[in-house]
Amino acid sequence: MQSFFQWLAVNPFILLFLTVGLAVWLGRQSIGGYGLGMVAAAIVIGAGLAIVASTYDIKLAIDNFAKSLFYYLFMYGVGLRVGPSFINSLGGDGLKFTFLAVVSSVIGLAIVVLGAKMFGLPVGAAGGMLAGAMTMSAAIGSAEQAVTSGVVTLPPGSTAQQATAMIAVSYGITYIWGTVGIILITKYLPKWWGVDAAEAARAYEKEHGVASGDGPVLTGWRPGSLRAYRLENEALVGRSLQDLVRANPEYRVVNLVRDGGVVDLADDVTFKRGDIIAIGGRREAMMEKMGLIGPEVADRLALDVPLDRAEIVVANRDVTRMSQAELRALPGVDQLQVTSVERGGVPLPVGNDTRLQRMDIVSVIGLKSAVQQVGGLVGRIVRPSTATDLLTLSFGMILGFLIGSIEFPAFGASVGLGNAGGLLVSGVIVSSIVARLRFFGNTPTAARNVLEDLGLVVFVSIVGINAGASLLSQLTGAIALKIFVIGFLACSIPPFVVWAIGYHIFRINPAVLMGGVAGARSHSGPCREATVEIQSNVPWIGFPVGYAVSGVLLTVFGYFAMVLAG
Repeated sequence: MQSFFQWLAVNPFILLFLTVGLAVWLGRQSIGGYGLGMVAAAIVIGAGLAIVASTYDIKLAIDNFAKSLFYYLFMYGVGLRVGPSFINSLGGDGLKFTFLAVVSSVIGLAIVVLGAKMFGLPVGAAGGMLAGAMTMSAAIGSAEQAVTSGVVTLPPGSTAQQATAMIAVSYGITYIWGTVGIILITKYLPKWWGVDAAEAARAYEKEHGVASGDGPVLTGWRPGSLRAYRLENEALVGRSLQDLVRANPEYRVVNLVRDGGVVDLADDVTFKRGDIIAIGGRREAMMEKMGLIGPEVADRLALDVPLDRAEIVVANRDVTRMSQAELRALPGVDQLQVTSVERGGVPLPVGNDTRLQRMDIVSVIGLKSAVQQVGGLVGRIVRPSTATDLLTLSFGMILGFLIGSIEFPAFGASVGLGNAGGLLVSGVIVSSIVARLRFFGNTPTAARNVLEDLGLVVFVSIVGINAGASLLSQLTGAIALKIFVIGFLACSIPPFVVWAIGYHIFRINPAVLMGGVAGARSHSGPCREATVEIQSNVPWIGFPVGYAVSGVLLTVFGYFAMVLAG
């Protein structure tokens, strides 16, 4: 065994990816539906390997440059993901959920700072407790930045490595309840308040036309229809295509077949008896005027019309003020099927009174001409691409480092966002600009996920490996108990306050508020559990805004937890 750890010590890259691989495997394991997740597992595996190696007088360590690089990539990826939603949350109805996210984050910060001071915990505990209790792993990095930048004054005899180790162990101790606790609290808050969230969800679905969560994932229903008819109605023989469309604006003529060949469509083309006319429109409209043209036929040539699949980014401010009825009245909309609406990277249940927001992503399928027409009216059409604009990535990273270098006097020292916070802000700025212009800065979802997932798990793995050797010298049973108690309070108190404000002051529907509570903690797990518990998609309506805002705040608060507790 000793030779194995000696081999790992001289092969740091194998050590790193062994830790990452074991962390991913362990993170997938669950007991009763709950598991560590790969990030917490990375701390456990990395620290565990380092501790075992130390028993053989072997020190496992990985260069800090690699650790910082992966963390910075992760932070920039987070900014790219939350950017558009974060900007949109600063106005309209999103202000309620923004306020709830701020309240939750500030209370969590206050509890860990006061707890660390009251119990005299070692340097690093406050940042780790915030990251674990609030399940914001990114705060580990911002807390460490406060140590490495010299903003936090270390006690005599204490080292930066020991402070980093305490961040890691505090995170590990508080993370389990931070994850399980918020799920259970969100799930049962309505019952503890004497509220039937399932009934509230049904009422919301009925009032706002939101699809129920227990509906089938695949369905044969399609709102649009494309059919072909043989012209036998003498009233249309000799009439022009323009005449047909003017008299029946709910239809769109998409193809015309005559004598076995396709005729180019033009407004002045006239119909002849026996023509095969393919028209598209709402299914209801197709049924209302049966026999308008003649009998329906299964003509492959006429129906061989190319359909388009696209994502439309909402950019037109006028569209955000339109009702559902006004949106459906836009030219070409009746020729499209909306498959999903995404806000801030989160699928949004759509109801009768749902208003689109700028930077929402609307996925549609339909006639190519209709997609082009609606895309021009609503915003911009986004075509899937596997290419990543590395030039924009480079400039975005440079901008983040420049923002992070800005400092201002506070708490008796010069304080700034640091590199991590600057990259987060830079990602928000770049993604917001790219979402509006679309001609540069393409970062496919898969590429962004690599930045986030790989960046975070590699960073945390290195933290665990480098911290492991000094953990045993710092951690005692009394300190661990104090850390757990503070983390328990930091996890448990904010959701109750958020629920009370949302329910009693803002009068938010309880089912929607369940998602708001989860979003205020930037944790999707509680929202998923809430949808299962009440069999409704309604909680997702309250989730996106808080998710974006708290994700940014809690990440930055890791830094300030260290500063305030120091």
